[in-house]
Amino acid sequence: MQYKGDSVDKAMQLKLYQRMLKPRLIEEKMLILLRQGKISKWFSGIGQEAISVGVASALTPDEYILPMHRNLGVFTTRNIPLHRLFSQWQGKANGFTNGRDRSFHFGTQEYKIVGMISHLGPQLGVADGIALADLLKNNKRVTAVFTGEGGTSEGDFHESLNLAAVWNLPVLFCIENNGYGLSTPTNEQYKCENLADKGPGYGMESQIVDGNNILEVFSTVDGICKSMRKNPRPVLLEFKTFRMRGHEEASGTKYVPQDLLDAWEEKDPIVNFEKFLLDEKILSAHLIETLKNEIYAEIDYDLKKAFSEQEIEVDQTKELRDVYKVFDYQQYNHGSTTNNIRLIDAVSQGLKQSMDRHDNLVVMGQDIADYGGVFKITEGFVQTFGKERIRNTPICESAVVSAAMGLSINGVKSVMEMQFADFVSTGFNPIVNYLAKVHYRWGENADVVIRMPCGAGVGAGPFHSQTNEAWFTKTPGLKVVYPAFPYDAKGLLATSINDPNPILFFEHKGLYRSIYQEVPEDYYTLPFGKAALLKEGSDITVVSYGLGVHWALDILKDNPDIKADLLDLRTLQPMDMDAIYTSVQKTGKLIILQEDSLFGGVASDISALVMENCFKFLDAPVMRVASLETPIPFAKNLENNYLPKERFANELFRLLAY
Repeated sequence: MQYKGDSVDKAMQLKLYQRMLKPRLIEEKMLILLRQGKISKWFSGIGQEAISVGVASALTPDEYILPMHRNLGVFTTRNIPLHRLFSQWQGKANGFTNGRDRSFHFGTQEYKIVGMISHLGPQLGVADGIALADLLKNNKRVTAVFTGEGGTSEGDFHESLNLAAVWNLPVLFCIENNGYGLSTPTNEQYKCENLADKGPGYGMESQIVDGNNILEVFSTVDGICKSMRKNPRPVLLEFKTFRMRGHEEASGTKYVPQDLLDAWEEKDPIVNFEKFLLDEKILSAHLIETLKNEIYAEIDYDLKKAFSEQEIEVDQTKELRDVYKVFDYQQYNHGSTTNNIRLIDAVSQGLKQSMDRHDNLVVMGQDIADYGGVFKITEGFVQTFGKERIRNTPICESAVVSAAMGLSINGVKSVMEMQFADFVSTGFNPIVNYLAKVHYRWGENADVVIRMPCGAGVGAGPFHSQTNEAWFTKTPGLKVVYPAFPYDAKGLLATSINDPNPILFFEHKGLYRSIYQEVPEDYYTLPFGKAALLKEGSDITVVSYGLGVHWALDILKDNPDIKADLLDLRTLQPMDMDAIYTSVQKTGKLIILQEDSLFGGVASDISALVMENCFKFLDAPVMRVASLETPIPFAKNLENNYLPKERFANELFRLLAY
């Protein structure tokens, strides 16, 4: 291995050696503890230390770095106290996740590290968002993010590189090409000769680096980062290296040819660099022994500290409380001046007033800038707020959701328009696995609102008509808002943007231009978890939300002899069950109407909760009415048959007669 000693000064060379030695000695100790059953799992980075240490050493302490599970050198180079890492790996309280996640699945704002999730790909988009926030704030910073050669096969890799290139984001994409993804060799993972070849396809600089040569890694990354700070842009680096141990220790390496292991063992980044430093008289045998003894002593001391910690205490109240970041709701009242506007106008007005109020709010989505969005909700916004804050995105929902997470990590709010709620399926993973879980896992929040134009009744067929709120009410950590009226839409959108938690904000397309209401001109907020009692009566309780509220109003208007409590839920998570219980205790009968198909929907949970908590007040079975268990058809007569409006009327009369 050839080292260019003049590329890095001698003091830094010694520091790089120390920084590589530390994670190696920690790993050797962890492998012993793993065999003793004192830690549960280990993903080895032995042989890859030069990449972690070289990249982390080239970044400044205030620049974010997003490592993976073989990047222990990132954490040690950032000087995280070892006892905290050991506590993390043992699931103890002095770790970073309160025992809720393992390994390197955590982040820490203190050390500007954002760890991985097991799905790998989203962290690349998160890096885009962090870098975008730096760009908007005019910070001259770089964000570095790691992935393996296996991760480059994920769609998030391609989406994130494309987004970074289109927006000129200062992201350093680091591919650790270590030969195998679990047991799959590179020739079964990609067809091109080098992964760096992918960079030019996105209009991005790329370079191959010897990942086992610490001086080449550090000097290359250091030079690139200095250039990127002056001229923001993404760069793709492919570090050629090898994974000397199993994907995780239980996997072993029997599938790897022995001659390949032998060849790469001769390229050990620490052994070779140590020999070079000895030859250059920068290092001596005595100094090596001294450095090792210092690290051993630190490891032993911090391990003793971590082992002496008590096991994590179970506190159910805390577990539930930590799913969401605390939101201190602030009531903003409006004046008396109102205008008779449509629901779509109320959404647009609420979004615009929030843009005025929050300087750090960015709106992202397909065709939302000059075109104004497919529903024209952001029409004229570019002229008012500029293209930096009203950002057209490529068609890459997953990367944009992840970028929204990155913006939040770096102190920027965002609203993402999912062009149609149906398209959320292509951004589903980061919503339910990153945004929803991040506060519970390591105390970070996702200050993200995803607008969801949804619903049937407009003859748009199976891919533009779904109302898929139940996908998200099932997921702890998300809030779900679903207004049925312009007044509610404006006030609840303002609250959603103020709330630091991730929110799915459903807007029914069928109501956009059909429902008018007197709406205050001023900015105002409405609280979550408060249903609206639209009609009062003692015969029966009707519960609905979205378009279903208007179906119920039509039926009750045509049948004035029915005295019903009609509750519009307005928010589905949190849900106002107290209002439902109060009404059911009065009327003794409950019917729940939803546009979504029946099985597994919101109505099912309401029914179960009422049966559990109000059974003695019921005079009849709880009834649920919903759309057919089919995809949404296109033809008008088929769509009418699919939707439950007529079935609701029949079931309502049947329940009243029970």
